[in-house]
Amino acid sequence: MPELPEMENYKCLLQEKIQGKQITGVVIQREKSLNLPTEEFVQRVNRQKVLGIDRRAKYLIFHLDKGDHLLLHLMLGGWLFYGNTDEKPKRTVQVQLSFGNQHLYFIGLRLGYLHELSTPQLEVQLQHLGPEPLESNFSLDRFLHLLQTKRGALKTMLLDQEFIAGIGNRYSDEILWHARLLPEKKATELEQEQKVRLFQSIQTVLRQAIQWGGYMDEAFYQGDVQTGGAKNNMNVHDREGEACPRCGNPIVKVEISSRNTFYCHICQK
Repeated sequence: MPELPEMENYKCLLQEKIQGKQITGVVIQREKSLNLPTEEFVQRVNRQKVLGIDRRAKYLIFHLDKGDHLLLHLMLGGWLFYGNTDEKPKRTVQVQLSFGNQHLYFIGLRLGYLHELSTPQLEVQLQHLGPEPLESNFSLDRFLHLLQTKRGALKTMLLDQEFIAGIGNRYSDEILWHARLLPEKKATELEQEQKVRLFQSIQTVLRQAIQWGGYMDEAFYQGDVQTGGAKNNMNVHDREGEACPRCGNPIVKVEISSRNTFYCHICQK
């Protein structure tokens, strides 16, 4: 599932490609991906201008010129492609937004969705989310304060979107490896130095992943060489049995909170 770095990468690319442009056509192949009947969704969205694109946690928000918004959650298997009809991937497209002869294709939205929402509706949808870990107001002091309420395993804590927004299964593994902390370790067991290290690792891992373009397999547009660069820079996630880049011992896979979890049992304590 795309996490904060992947959606941040998409946000930046979409700002370059469609911000300020008018939607000239809407094609819906799967009504279940929407929150409205197809005809109503098309009527509300078509001919509107995309004023801007923001990210909140794992969501993208398209701001439209009449004051409403499109809220995108890709969930498992969802991805985006931008290009003309000749460049379109040979994959089933659930939603297509056209901008003249260029199109934004929403692919793999079997679990994901694209909802048309008013501002109050959008606020309700996002109100459960915790703070953004890369915003300037997410300080070490704020992180330490939030930690005081946590009792469970670090892996589970990082996955909690009400605790910190945007971290999922992949980057929680990478953050804990970077911080040299075991995923099963309890938040209440952390010493002060370990808490500081965890905060710093959250910042470092997420920022690096954004610079690398996230881990998505599929390019966002033809000739895109940025998207997906983080995949080859993973240290432990999905690398069971491979050598730990830090100590050389085999990476271990266990299940925590019904999620496959990867870590080094030697250099993570």
